[in-house]
Amino acid sequence: MSLLISIARTVAAVTLTLLCLFGYVPFGILAFILSFFGLGKPMSFFFHFLGLAWGRGIVFITGCKMSVEGRENVPRQGGVCLVSNHVGVLDIALTLAYTGRPFGFIAKRELLFLPFFNMWIYLLGGLFIDRKNVRRAIKTINGGIKKIRDGNAMLIFPEGTRSMGRGLLPFRSGAMKLATNSLAPIVPVAISGSYDVFEKNYRIDDTVPVRIVFCPPLITADMSPEDRRGKLADHVRSIIEETLSKP
Repeated sequence: MSLLISIARTVAAVTLTLLCLFGYVPFGILAFILSFFGLGKPMSFFFHFLGLAWGRGIVFITGCKMSVEGRENVPRQGGVCLVSNHVGVLDIALTLAYTGRPFGFIAKRELLFLPFFNMWIYLLGGLFIDRKNVRRAIKTINGGIKKIRDGNAMLIFPEGTRSMGRGLLPFRSGAMKLATNSLAPIVPVAISGSYDVFEKNYRIDDTVPVRIVFCPPLITADMSPEDRRGKLADHVRSIIEETLSKP
C-alpha cells in the first residue's frame, strides 16, 4: 500500500506542476503586457502568490514532515540576498512556499531554452547565467545587483549545482558577488531532506523529514571591503554548515 501511495503522490505532484506550468500561461502573457505600462512591481507580487500556491501544493502532496524556522529573519522590505545550499529539485518549491516575499533567482543558462519554464523564471524575477562566458556572466550578476539595489530579493545557490545527498559542496568562485557587491543584507538559508523526498528513488517518500531554516541576516554594509571579499563567503558557508549539522 505504501508503494501505491508513493506512486500516487508522485503522479499528483507532476500533474500539479504541469497544470500550473501551462495553466498560468494566460496570466504570464497578461503580466508581460502590463509590465510595459509600469505595472511590473504589482505583477511580481501576483506571481509570488502563484508561486507560493504551487509550492505549498507540492509540499502538501508530498506529505513530507515539514519544519520551517526563522521566517522572521527575512526582511519584508528592501533589497536582500538569500544564500542557500541546493539539495534537490524540491528546493525551489520550498523557498517559494516559505520565504514570505517575492524573489528572483539566478538560473543556469540551459533553462533559458526550456519552454514555459523560462517564462516563469523570468516572470518571477529570475536571471539566466552563462558560466562559460565570463562577460555574459558578469552582465547577469550586475543585473541581479541592480535588482537588489532597487529593493528586490534575489536567491542564489553558490554551490552551483544540486548536492544530491553529498553534503554541503564548496562554493563556486565568484558565486557570492551578487551578495557582496550589492551591500544588501544576506540571509543564509539551510535546507535538508529535500533530495530524499523524491530524487533518491524518483518517487515520493512521505516519511522524510524536511527542514528549511532562514538564519539571522548578515549586514554587509557594516563590513569592510576586505571582509566582504575575503571572508564573507566562508562565513556564510560555515553558518549553513553549522545549521545543517543541528538535529
